[in-house]
Amino acid sequence: MLTIALPKGRIAKETLEKFEKAFNEEFIFEDRKLILEKGGFRFLNVRNQDVPTYVMHGAADLGVVGLDVLEEKEYDLIKLLNLHLGKCKVAFGLKRGEELDFSKSEIKVATKHEKIAKKYFEQKAMAVEIIKLYGSIELAPIVGLSDCIVDIVETGTTMKQNGLEVGPTIMESSAHLIANKNSFYAKKEIILELKQRLEEVL
Repeated sequence: MLTIALPKGRIAKETLEKFEKAFNEEFIFEDRKLILEKGGFRFLNVRNQDVPTYVMHGAADLGVVGLDVLEEKEYDLIKLLNLHLGKCKVAFGLKRGEELDFSKSEIKVATKHEKIAKKYFEQKAMAVEIIKLYGSIELAPIVGLSDCIVDIVETGTTMKQNGLEVGPTIMESSAHLIANKNSFYAKKEIILELKQRLEEVL
């Protein structure tokens, strides 16, 4: 049996639809259940940020997770397949009409994506102060906590509604199928067969 960690919500639903197409079976989590066992698979319903952790520690063989979460975690996992679901980008958000002032001695950035933001500024050899926030990040530049934010952008509506505009993109993201290294070598045949079936329905 293959154990697959899925992120709760839309991505899980869309991933299971791909599995349904690939295997001609119905895969639906029953109300509030966290485990779904069917057709030789065990699906786990976990928080998006936790998917790589389940896979890294071998509690799941495979997982489906956004590239942004993978980059942030920096775990040693195998990227098997881009599922082209949940497309978004990690980008800057700035107060309307403002631009990033790269000449400043240090830029203050509020974000959940500490490592992604840090790496971006390191590559530009610039000093940055990262302020880690867990939510309502859009407030930070408005109230003077930071010069800008780094956040996930799908449509940009949230930023616009909060007086910000979308600045430069740091990275594009979409959901990827990932594998635990040990699982991949131990169950290579069934994992590659699954990958091939999913590729066919993509």
